[in-house]
Amino acid sequence: MKRPVKFLAAAITAALLSMPANAQGKVGVIDLQKVFDNFWRTKQADVQIKDRLSEFEKLGATMFEDYKKANEEFSKQMEAANDPALSNEEKDKRRKDLEKKRKDILEMENNLKQFQQNSQKSLMEQKFRVRESILREVRGVIEEKAKAGGFNMVMDTAALSANQTPILLYSTLSGSENDLSEAVAKQLAASAPPDAPKADAPKTEEKK
Repeated sequence: MKRPVKFLAAAITAALLSMPANAQGKVGVIDLQKVFDNFWRTKQADVQIKDRLSEFEKLGATMFEDYKKANEEFSKQMEAANDPALSNEEKDKRRKDLEKKRKDILEMENNLKQFQQNSQKSLMEQKFRVRESILREVRGVIEEKAKAGGFNMVMDTAALSANQTPILLYSTLSGSENDLSEAVAKQLAASAPPDAPKADAPKTEEKK
């Protein structure tokens, strides 16, 4: 499903870029990856997901430790059940206890596997929901800025093709008045609450 969509997106982008200038109208660009990653909501979501992952890992570690101890106890009980000095009646009793213990351990093992699968699925679903929500907000601001600036289209300079190669291979618009990255980033930052994660400071090249 994803590959045809990516190829289609690349084909549409190539077609748009090959259109005559008078047909394209005013074209804007944005580094969507940079804007998205530096958005306070993205940083906040990253912290929340990491915290939840940490909780899952702690709970999983506790479950595994219980499982490990149960196996150690089972080994000791098995050794004790094979004591030749025991009566047949006592041996039968201990074998029944071992069978019950074995079933308990198998249930613990299944519960641990199920927990790992469910926690991974839950985190993936959370990431997807948050990403979609953030992208909707970012796109809303892009559309607002594009309409206000009279742009007919806005290209993502960070977009990649299905082969993980840049779709936009060359442009003189980045950093120009047609680049909406800074304007969109500023508007998104304006909605940040006081305790929101701070945006990354712009990197400056060191003077030689």
